[in-house]
Amino acid sequence: MMRASLPKHLRASARVFALCAVTACLYLVWFIAGILVSFSPGASRSLRGRLFRAWARGVARIAGMRVRVSGEPPRGAFLLVSNHLSYMDVVALASRLECVFVAKSEVARWPVVGRLCRSVNTIFVNRRNRRSLPRVLDSVRRSLDEGAGVVLFAEGTSTSGARVAPFRSSLLDLAARERVPVHFVSMSYRTPPCGPRASEAVCWWGDMTFPRHIYGLFMLPHFDVSLAFGERPVWADDRKVLAGRLWLAVNAQFVPVV
Repeated sequence: MMRASLPKHLRASARVFALCAVTACLYLVWFIAGILVSFSPGASRSLRGRLFRAWARGVARIAGMRVRVSGEPPRGAFLLVSNHLSYMDVVALASRLECVFVAKSEVARWPVVGRLCRSVNTIFVNRRNRRSLPRVLDSVRRSLDEGAGVVLFAEGTSTSGARVAPFRSSLLDLAARERVPVHFVSMSYRTPPCGPRASEAVCWWGDMTFPRHIYGLFMLPHFDVSLAFGERPVWADDRKVLAGRLWLAVNAQFVPVV
């Protein structure tokens, strides 16, 4: 972790450099090793998962993210629903879980980030085109069949953390039809006293631009994220009922970002 005494802009610049270096190194390792294990899909998935987790832990350390976990994270093949506050949610969850994420299709077109997301088997969903939903659900089913965990941000977009927005039910159709148990986690952030509020410095919402926001985030000496995993998964054979039950479960243990 960067020293808290460093000037804010020097700290942020050093972290941007470290982030780029770590990402480039691990991507190079994946590119070279991926060729060697390409003959074995299982080995390739395992290597990809380990490198993704190593990257997330490295980024968390670089950014000064302190992860606090309560409850037991799911293991093996699982479907997990979370509230959504920031792009740092991915880092926090990936540092503790072996999983793939469902993300909005716009992310696939982001420079550099989109390519990295594709390399770790991110499942992209176009929420404006309902005809793409069967393909997305097939990808979720395939990931579960391969033994991977799948994380959904059911609000559909990141928020300021004042409350948990209503959950969209479309991506829960598979879980409802096949009675797949859905795990859940509630996320919240805190920043140091006398600094910028977490709702502005860590949460990414509204018309905030990514480069400016992440540079401001990297100026913080550190920040905390709490991951509260639910004790039992949620079931329902109707996707709207399932979405409602999951929202109640996540909201019940959610700590508003203040």
